[in-house]
Amino acid sequence: MSKKLSGKTALITGASAGIGWASALALAEEGANLVLTGRRDERLQELRKLAEEAGAGGVATVAGDAQQEQIAKSCVDTAIAQYGALDILINNVGIGIYKDLIETSLQDYDDMVDSNVKSTFLFTRHAVPHMIDQKAGTILMISSMAGLYGFAGEAVYCATKFAQVGFAQALDRELRPIGIKVGVICPGGVKTEFALGTGRTTEGVAASGMLEPGDVAQAVLLACTQSASSRIIEIQMRTMNESLA
Repeated sequence: MSKKLSGKTALITGASAGIGWASALALAEEGANLVLTGRRDERLQELRKLAEEAGAGGVATVAGDAQQEQIAKSCVDTAIAQYGALDILINNVGIGIYKDLIETSLQDYDDMVDSNVKSTFLFTRHAVPHMIDQKAGTILMISSMAGLYGFAGEAVYCATKFAQVGFAQALDRELRPIGIKVGVICPGGVKTEFALGTGRTTEGVAASGMLEPGDVAQAVLLACTQSASSRIIEIQMRTMNESLA
């Protein structure tokens, strides 16, 4: 392994499962220091062990709710205190509640906006000052194809994912002159715990031809290992099993 990220520190939200979990292991194999956050501490500790075995330079965990500003601050502070820098931020945490509009409650709306948009804002807001001081950094939003196209039964979810794409596009213009790269990865459906019980079923996901978390993790790795003179603005990902209809 080339260890392309040796000496670099990456903060990953929503790391206790799915795309966040797979991305942590992909970056660990390239020697990155990791700060991992999620709600389930036992899962974070399991991932810490696997990431260390995979070759991570160091692994720190912060259990908590990414919608809380103190958790965002704590994660960024941990990166600086333990590794002296924060080079990569992967805004991965998010939820999906798939319902027709007339069945979508205000609580559903608040939950999706807070998880998908507020958390992205909080972690980026607290990471960027350190990246400005370094005059370098990479920020990735894990959005969705639902952030590029509207899907029936997903109006509010799509709105939050469009928001992430717009946030990334605006920050690319704002931060690129300083040396900070900002991009967005937009996968289609992925075989994870995402939206189970709120629009998807375990059986449906298992039987689907959706992307694997590792597929998306490789796109994350690609965006994190670009040369200093290049950046990835947007990656769209769909399964090869996608219908041609």
